Amino acid sequence: LQLMLARSLEANVFHCNAAIAACAKSRQWQLALSLLGSMPSIRLAQDEISFNAAITACEKGGQWEVALSLLSSMPDLRVSPSDVSYNAAISACEKTGQWQLALSLLSSMTDFRIVQDEITYNSAISACGKVGQWQLALYLLSRMPDLQIIPDKISYNAAITACEKGGQWQLALILLTSMPDMKINPNKVSCCASISACEKGGQWELALKLLSGMPDMRLSPDEISYSAAISACEKGGQWQRALALLWSMHDMRVIPN
Repeated sequence: LQLMLARSLEANVFHCNAAIAACAKSRQWQLALSLLGSMPSIRLAQDEISFNAAITACEKGGQWEVALSLLSSMPDLRVSPSDVSYNAAISACEKTGQWQLALSLLSSMTDFRIVQDEITYNSAISACGKVGQWQLALYLLSRMPDLQIIPDKISYNAAITACEKGGQWQLALILLTSMPDMKINPNKVSCCASISACEKGGQWELALKLLSGMPDMRLSPDEISYSAAISACEKGGQWQRALALLWSMHDMRVIPN
């Protein structure tokens, strides 16, 4: 873009938007903001795509306050925020632990009749899950079918993580076992979060059962799953089993940390 301008070539909105999007992909949020701010000086009107790319750049750069500022400024510039705008802003809040703001944005989407999708809810559930707000996470998950939004693997993993952080091992296992009924195959994240939930709840036997059951789900236990299971044995006073797991990691070609 700078080369075009230096050679007095006419740049259009498409070129600027592409440059801002490139900055977002490389986490260059300051440069993305600079490009967005420079558009009026070269007589280019900022549009929804311009702002969406800039908000995404801030989201990837962990700049939730700047992301929310951009979102709130859009109507004043006669640019209507879309689901993409809100999703990027909610994700920015989720990544920085701002779960209350994430839920506030989710509510605003309803007020402004902006369509919510699985990306919206996954980010909101994850925001609640990261801080142990398991009740809210489960409520959001239960709301999705009512809104004709189909929960996916990310939705369930975020909810299981919320239960794990909230000390709700029973609920974590219920979610895990219900995934196949929803035609969703659990992955390593699902199992590791569930094992960790059992570890936090002092359920070493269940933790070992989950670990041993992973190959049946065509999943290879990794360092995280073994660490959680060993920790569960440690808390349960099962030192022999903890050592047995440690030695078995070599057989499974998993490198201990």
